[in-house]
Parts: sequence; C-alpha cells; structure tokens
Amino acid sequence: MNNPFTLSFGKKPLQYISRLAQTNEILENFQSEYPSSQVYMITGIRGSGKTVLMSTIADMLREDQDWIVVELNPERDLLQSLAGYLYGIPQLHAVFLSAKLDLSAFGLGVHIENAVPLTDIEAALTAMLKEMKKNGKKLLIEIDEAVNNQQLRIFAGSFQIFIRQELPVYLLMTGLYENIYELQNEKTLTFLYRAPKILLEPLNMASVRNSYIQVFGVGIEKAEEMAGLTRGFPFAFQVLGYLYWNQKKKSLAQILPEYDQYLDEYVYSKIWSKMSELDRRILYEMSVSGETETKKIRERAGMTSGQFSVYRDRLKRKGVVDTRQYGHLTLTLPRFDVFVKNQSI
Repeated sequence: MNNPFTLSFGKKPLQYISRLAQTNEILENFQSEYPSSQVYMITGIRGSGKTVLMSTIADMLREDQDWIVVELNPERDLLQSLAGYLYGIPQLHAVFLSAKLDLSAFGLGVHIENAVPLTDIEAALTAMLKEMKKNGKKLLIEIDEAVNNQQLRIFAGSFQIFIRQELPVYLLMTGLYENIYELQNEKTLTFLYRAPKILLEPLNMASVRNSYIQVFGVGIEKAEEMAGLTRGFPFAFQVLGYLYWNQKKKSLAQILPEYDQYLDEYVYSKIWSKMSELDRRILYEMSVSGETETKKIRERAGMTSGQFSVYRDRLKRKGVVDTRQYGHLTLTLPRFDVFVKNQSI
C-alpha cells in the first residue's frame, strides 16, 4: 500500500480528516431554494486545508448534473476566462448556439447570422448565465488563493451585478486572512464584506488521534502523543503521518528533526518572511520565555499597550497566535517556538 499521507499542498490526500460542519454549511446553503449567500470565503494560515475543503465541496457539486463547476486563475482576466470555459462545455455550447448568442467578438465560435454580436464581456456573461438559468443549470466558480488585484476587483464587481439580477451563480474563494481582509474592505465591494467567511481552525484532536490509530495500529497513548505534536494543524498531521509511515522503526524523537525541517521549509519560513520586525519580536519573546501572560510578553518586547494591541491583532489575523483566553497569548502552530528560537531578529 502506498503512503496515505501527502506533502503536496492543495491535493486531497488518501488520509483526510473531513471538516463536516463547514462542508455541510456551504453545501446546504448553495443547494437551498433561497440561499442566504451565494459567496463563501475560506481563509486560514498556509497549510490549514483551504484548497482541499474548496475542492471537496466542488467535487460533491460536480456529481449533481444541474451544477457546472469552473475553477479560475486569479492572475488572469477572470471574466474572459469564465466566458471561455463556459462556451467550451459541450452541453452549454449547444444551449448558447440555440439561443443565438454571438460571442465571436471574444474569439468564441463564429459569427451567427441574424444575431447581434455581443461586444461587452459582462453583457455576454449575463446572457450566458440567463440561458443557463432557463435550462436549470447552476454555476459554481472556484478561485484559489485570492488576492486584492485588479482582475479580482473587476470580476467581483461583475459578480455583484450577476447576483442582483438573480442569476444562478455561486462563488467559493480561498485566501490567506490578510488577503481576504484587504479584498473585503474594498469600498466598491461591500457585498464581499457581508459574505460569510469560514476561518479554518485546528482539526479535531480526537479525529487526528483516531486517524493515526486506524492507519498505524498504535495504542491510544502513542496516538495521543502523535496528535499532540500536530496541534491539529492539517499540514503537520500529513507530515508526521508521512514520515512515520516511511520510518516506522524510528521513534518519534528520532523523526522530530526531519518533521521540524518540513514545517520550516514548507510553511514557517514563508510565514516568517512576511512578518514585520515587531511581529517577530513578540513571537521571539514568547518562544524564548514560554510566557503566555499578555502583560509580561508586552513588557519583554518593550512595547506600549496601544502598540502591542495592534501587533497582537495582526498576529491573530495571520493565524499564529490564539487570543481567546483573556489576558493570555499562545502560539497556535506545532513546534513553532522551536523554529522561532532559531531565527535571528
């Protein structure tokens, strides 16, 4: 049997812990007769399983013949790409031809006699979506790793118009918290600000433990130890499982250096590189001292109360600290303190 765990981002592994609550929430809403929202934004830290969750939902909707699912690249012209994808789907192609939609101005098909060519991409997509609605079709658009760029702002503005016209179009986007936050705060895209945001938190620890028991046949105590090393972080769950599968004769202590290296190279170094000097100072003081009391961390970092609050909230948005316990601050990622202590600030 092949290793059921994977180190690849975005690829659904054989050993996968479902996020049932979030999956059901989105599916039930999108499939309801009167959805409360036609947009969901999935956010979380790198390695938290955003793309896998989006892909899982998309695959489930693809099994329904009434749904068309299209994934778009956020770095390209999204409206043009969407029109091209829809026109290239055989069942929709026939519908558009029957409706005499002349899309030749966009390089799609040929000029249709006695039909007025559509020359505006937004108008063209509106016409295509209206025909889909007449034929009982719904469209799910997937956008992975959304960023606040011009292409996405233009697309979001058009999508807002499609929704106002009660067209059967749905959007599922993933992105790092700071990127989603920027996009939602665009003044012209207020509908995104109101869109539900799914923040991916750690996996259920009992599910992680039970998964290791099922795959490796280890006892509860060993599985608890393994789960504790992951802290429910999805990528860490995959890395530890991957390494243990390949090196069953080694103890967990012997595997830890390689485990740390994977977390460092694949996730932690990228997170660290995006942080400011003061972000790093707070994390360094937390890691070196092991302190969790907010006041003491602030004093060690030599920051004022107001200044510290700003950076504490930044770190919370980045997903690296937990602020739920009043007056305390803890690291969320497994063995992140080990990584931080090895960095120079």
